[in-house]
Amino acid sequence: MRIFKILNNNVAIVLDENSQEKIVMGRGICYKKKNGDEIDSEAVDKTFFLTTPEVNNKFQVLVKDIPMEHIALGEEIIAEAKVNLGKKLNDMVYISLIDHVYTSIIRFLEGITVKNVLLWDIRRFYREEYKIGLWALERIKEKFKIELPEDEAGFIALHLANAEMDGEAMHNMYEITRIMQEIVNIVKYYFHVEFNEQ
Repeated sequence: MRIFKILNNNVAIVLDENSQEKIVMGRGICYKKKNGDEIDSEAVDKTFFLTTPEVNNKFQVLVKDIPMEHIALGEEIIAEAKVNLGKKLNDMVYISLIDHVYTSIIRFLEGITVKNVLLWDIRRFYREEYKIGLWALERIKEKFKIELPEDEAGFIALHLANAEMDGEAMHNMYEITRIMQEIVNIVKYYFHVEFNEQ
């Protein structure tokens, strides 16, 4: 495959046989190379083909600034979610989730944690996504030897739930979750019933 544009030593944009842009990653694949040079396909660890030019452009900006191991971890979480949720995820999840995981790790290393005020509701309304979030925290612990708080599993779950909704803005997920909680409370207090959370 031939390099169309070098993003950094580990990431390049290549054109496939249909002249479609793909982003390829591999340790040092662009070292001492220039646009037009060949990349050995054996050296490529990951290939991304994002469906819209907007998502593709945003992803290119993202991969310039985020280390390859964080991008690979984000991709691993997304792959796990696709298998376990059995749902199609919007390509924007590659940007939102990878960026979130990276910034949450950096924040944690700087001693900053963010409280997820919707964690209890996320556990209830997005159970499967939340399980993926917990799985992701375990992978982060294995790969980076840091233990992020459970709040982050909730944030990851919201990113996944958002990706299932075909491009809804992340802040809408918070609003949807809040409204769902209010509806549950109205029903609970009006009918004087306790719900079985399971």
